Amino acid sequence: MKELLAKTEEKMDKSLASLDREFKAIRAGRANPAVLDKILVDYYGTPTPIQQMAAVSVPEGRTLQIQPWDASSLKEIEKAIQTSDLGINPQNDGKIIRLTFPPLTEERRRDLVKDIRKLGEDCKVAVRSIRRDAIEKAKAMKKNNEITEDDLSNAEKKIQTLTDKFCKEADDLSAAKEKEILEI
Repeated sequence: MKELLAKTEEKMDKSLASLDREFKAIRAGRANPAVLDKILVDYYGTPTPIQQMAAVSVPEGRTLQIQPWDASSLKEIEKAIQTSDLGINPQNDGKIIRLTFPPLTEERRRDLVKDIRKLGEDCKVAVRSIRRDAIEKAKAMKKNNEITEDDLSNAEKKIQTLTDKFCKEADDLSAAKEKEILEI
């Protein structure tokens, strides 16, 4: 039974970690190197993340600076950024690529908040799905006489407690990201 609870908590934790990664990739008007996480550069025929090819820094609040370790990869990095859905035109000075993030419009902020709420709700749905699967496994264990009725009842309560905890954390993450978007 402890194993079931541990696996359930681990799966719920992974859902929350995934939500956190999604939020970090949302462009919020200020420079954040995490927006480059999903962009892959064709580097000698191999799709490679920018962070593995260059030093990424934030010299100013709205500017990302990308300095490739191999100067010959500058054009490929620039091309990958242009073809991505980032929506920012890179400025290349021959040695460094700069990305300047424009301030968000009110309409764009509202759209981002809607996206954040949807991602938060999707995470909570995933957590509830994990809860349902765990409770079904516990009921199957009861049916096979592996656990008692009391064990099943305790397991359901613990699983529900985990579900409530992770749903609250997802709400907290969503609220923090919404606040970040609206305050910029």
